Amino acid sequence: MTHDTTKYEQRIQQRSRWHYYVGLIARYRSHLKHQRAIRIARRRGATIGEAVVMPISLAKKANENLVVGNHVSIQTDQLDLRNKITIGNYVIIGAGTEIITESHNIDSPEWEVKKYGLVIEDYVWLPTKVLVLPSCRRIGKGAVVGAGSVVVKDVDEMSVVSGNPAKEFRKRKCVHNELVVESLRAGDYKIYKEARKKK
Repeated sequence: MTHDTTKYEQRIQQRSRWHYYVGLIARYRSHLKHQRAIRIARRRGATIGEAVVMPISLAKKANENLVVGNHVSIQTDQLDLRNKITIGNYVIIGAGTEIITESHNIDSPEWEVKKYGLVIEDYVWLPTKVLVLPSCRRIGKGAVVGAGSVVVKDVDEMSVVSGNPAKEFRKRKCVHNELVVESLRAGDYKIYKEARKKK
């Protein structure tokens, strides 16, 4: 093996032929489902990159306000798409996470609607049951939010935040740049095949 072979590729290459083909079949089934979701979302006006994993339920409510980069895993359909949500590359959004992009002006006698948007930069991880409120407009590159947290303001790059409201308690040391993000939900059919060919 060459020195530039990733751990992911090494794991695939070390599998027996039978184990490899079992994994390939399972991934192919998931691939069809994930590709269907991408097609639906794109037809509805969303901009979706390559190797994106998302639920069909999110794809069916997608619109032009959803912009997703490459190698992204989204496990929730609770994205408020009344306003624009831009998701970068290599982002992981866990199950039960909710993003709200619209609220009301509580200091207005007419209580008019206030519209916001959200930018989630590359390598962000929002795990299970995070609530992102409209007062948060940006989650910086490499940020991690603790499970169950309530995010009420912008999150700086490489920050690890947690709690209600979420507060920074340390900086992340590196991003997950060697992780095949789509493999988290068996969305790695293409890269799985390529890894075996490199053997």
